[in-house]
Amino acid sequence: MRVIFTMNYSGTLLKMETKLENPVEYELPIGDELVFMNHLIGKYIIFKWNKEIYCIGCGRKTNKSFAQGFCYPCLMSAPETSECILRPELCEAHKGIARDMEWAKYHCLEDHFVYLAISSGVKVGVTRSAQIPTRWIDQGAWQAIKLGKTPNRYTAGLIEIALKEHISDRTQWQRMLKNELVKGVDLLDKKKEMLNYLSEELIKYECEDNDITEIIYPVKEYPEKVKSLSFDKLDEITGRLWGIKGQYLIFDDGSVLNVRKHTGYKVVLEI
Repeated sequence: MRVIFTMNYSGTLLKMETKLENPVEYELPIGDELVFMNHLIGKYIIFKWNKEIYCIGCGRKTNKSFAQGFCYPCLMSAPETSECILRPELCEAHKGIARDMEWAKYHCLEDHFVYLAISSGVKVGVTRSAQIPTRWIDQGAWQAIKLGKTPNRYTAGLIEIALKEHISDRTQWQRMLKNELVKGVDLLDKKKEMLNYLSEELIKYECEDNDITEIIYPVKEYPEKVKSLSFDKLDEITGRLWGIKGQYLIFDDGSVLNVRKHTGYKVVLEI
């Protein structure tokens, strides 16, 4: 008789924690456990959702998740869901205006970087200094460079707005997951080009760090076509894990699961 041993992890999902190694190391928080996902690549895994979602802000049970893990009341009141999270140029913390000034002190009124990264194409973005290189990894970038350094989120947003007239601020997730790399782009040259578009007021925030960070992901083979999976449509998601990029689990049939999108979902992971 053949005995098959399985391991089960149960609890609410959070976005995967990452470490910049060669390749990137991923840990998936499920409840109180941290599952090292790199060791599961090549193995058959099963996710089962019990149709429960819990807000990562207040912990209450909710019928729907907003802004990647929040209930509706927290969407409207939590500092993590402020409008300036998606639009830094709208931040008013430097004026003393925020949903929670204590939170803003450590998230809006600290050093921010404006950066260029290559994921599906070259893009501009903004992140806190403490979020480098995490932000780049979460976006599936394979190269990134710092362009500007500012003392707060608002100023970084102004630089991003100025550059968005000349370069995208979006990642095309399908192209990123298929690893359709943009060839022939020198990020240092692109940085110099973008700096030319900044006003005299903004150019003083130029970051002199010209190091290019390269990121390699733990993927056996990239899919030619991708199909997005969701617990909102499937109570059970199964397949052989073939790789991880950004916050996506990639299965051997080309289907992908966006872990961050399902933050707060209560699941069982069977290995």
